[in-house]
This record gives sequence, structure tokens and C-alpha cells, in this order.
Amino acid sequence: MTLRITTWNINSVRLRFELVARFVRETRPDILCLQEIKCRDEFFPLEGFRELGFPHIAICGQPGYHGVATLSKLPLEPLPRQSFCGTEEARHLGAKVALPSGGTLALHNIYVPAGGDIPDPELNPKFKQKLAYLAALAKWERGWTDDANAVLVGDFNVAPLETDVWSHKQLLKVVSHTPVEVEALTKVRVDGRWVDLVRKVIPPEEKVYSWWSYRARDWAASDRGRRLDHIWGSAAMAERTRAVSVLKDARGWPGPSDHVPVTLDFEG
Repeated sequence: MTLRITTWNINSVRLRFELVARFVRETRPDILCLQEIKCRDEFFPLEGFRELGFPHIAICGQPGYHGVATLSKLPLEPLPRQSFCGTEEARHLGAKVALPSGGTLALHNIYVPAGGDIPDPELNPKFKQKLAYLAALAKWERGWTDDANAVLVGDFNVAPLETDVWSHKQLLKVVSHTPVEVEALTKVRVDGRWVDLVRKVIPPEEKVYSWWSYRARDWAASDRGRRLDHIWGSAAMAERTRAVSVLKDARGWPGPSDHVPVTLDFEG
């Protein structure tokens, strides 16, 4: 049996519901983790997603900004929400998932702050918040010792490897690829709990992107992308990892998000 999990920063779930519906019909994920849904819980298109085959839905919404949602064909048991860095922004959802083969999976869906444009925490409060969020995430992770089967997915807003960006040298001082951000994200994995599952399947020397800026006149021709969207897993889930798909074509769909879906297949 296969368990298929997708993460996607949809950049407004109501605006792009039809794109999500197309993706679901074509790819058939068992669990879909969305970030930046940009709506309150009561305005989330619940019925539409139920009709797409997701009876189990968890939402952590916010009016106009942020927000995450986890849609599942398998039962979900909510886990405590984490605010990290002291804010009430809707950036985390945790749930226990009943696995088809028995046992449970701890699944955490997160949306790390983007950090603004200036990579200086003294000059840019948004960048300071981003670093604080990553530090809090690392501290929380170190205190989290249960659940051998665990997956952490979402828009981490950091492209850690040189091959995760179109130009390592040109982006060293650009938010999302600065050394301080890469170091902060690395500290989340410092004890070895998490395996970068996308890079377990796709060799680190191969270029992989999941985001292309709206500012690009022709995003496909310039192909100046970054890998901001990640799927990490515990050692047990790394052993179950079978395949990864980054649906670059979705960036060219009508009215797209600037992110594309990242999907991973596990042995269920």
C-alpha cells in the first residue's frame, strides 16, 4: 500500500480552489497539506474538499493572511497547535494520522514566515520574526521525543542547498538563501531526527525548485527558482520513502500560485 502526501503553498485557497481540484483529480493524494490559505476557518471551502474525497479536514485559518489546512482521506486526531515565536499567527497544524498498515503518523504542517526583503534583523522586523520562528521550531523539536513515524511538511521559506536556488552566489544576500537562515534551518535538524526526504530521492547535486517569483516576466524561460517547500521525515519514514514529484507544470496553470505541489509516496 502507498501513502501519498502533498504539500502546497496555495496562496489563497478560495481563489485557487479549482487549481487544487485539478491537482487532486490528476494526482490523487491521500493527504494534502496547504499553506497560506488566507481565510478564516468558517470561510474555508469545506464542502468542495469533501466532494473531492477528503472527509477529514483540519484548519488553522486567519483573515487575509497566513493559515494552514490539512485535508485527509484518513482519520485525523488533532495535536496541540504551536504558535512559536510568541505570535498568534496561523502557521502550524499537527495531527495524528491512522496509517493503512496500522499504527499512526505524527504529521506537522507549517508555514515559516517569509522574512521580508532585507536580511537584517535589526532593520527588518519580519526577518527578525523569521529567525525567531526557526529558533523556536528547533527548540520545540528537541523537546519532542515521541512518535517514531513523523513527518514535517510545509513552506519553510528557506532554500538550504546551493542546488536549491538558481544562483547560489547571486542569492547569498537574498532572503531565503542567506547563511544565517540556512544555519537556522539546519539547527532544526541538528540532532538527526529529520531526514530531508526530497533530497533522499533526488540527489543533492541536482537542481530542484518549488517556487518561481510572480515578478518574473517569463518564469519558465528564466527558470530562476528556489526550493522553499519541503517534506522531512523521521528515520522510520525515510525507510518507507518511495518516490517524489515536484509538479513544475502547475506554475504554468491559469492563475497559479507562485509555489507548486511537492508530493511524496511512502510505503503505507
